[in-house]
Amino acid sequence: MAVNDVECCDFYQVHEDVVKSVREKMPDEDRLYDLAEVFKVFGDSTRIKILYVLSESEMCVCDIAQLLNMNQSAISHQLRILKQNGLVKNRREGRAVFYSLADGHVKTIMRQGMEHILE
Repeated sequence: MAVNDVECCDFYQVHEDVVKSVREKMPDEDRLYDLAEVFKVFGDSTRIKILYVLSESEMCVCDIAQLLNMNQSAISHQLRILKQNGLVKNRREGRAVFYSLADGHVKTIMRQGMEHILE
């Protein structure tokens, strides 16, 4: 969309009631910053691939690396970022560490994102 394609009002008029209503519902700056940071994590295709495979099954680093044809170090690095942002969790079983999505919200975000691009 070119800049000239953006529609603007023909005159400047603030709808105070709408502005006031929305302002009262706006989260504080810190919350909005945190939300932006979470969405930045989704901005990396490798992390999206990892989240996608984990939405299908709990997996260990070795399995994810094999599936995505990447080395374990690269997968571990991305899993660390995902874990720090609360998107994945892990559990240890003997010498293996298994990863899964942190909760249903992550799967919902992935599903809705996919639905959006397929529209």
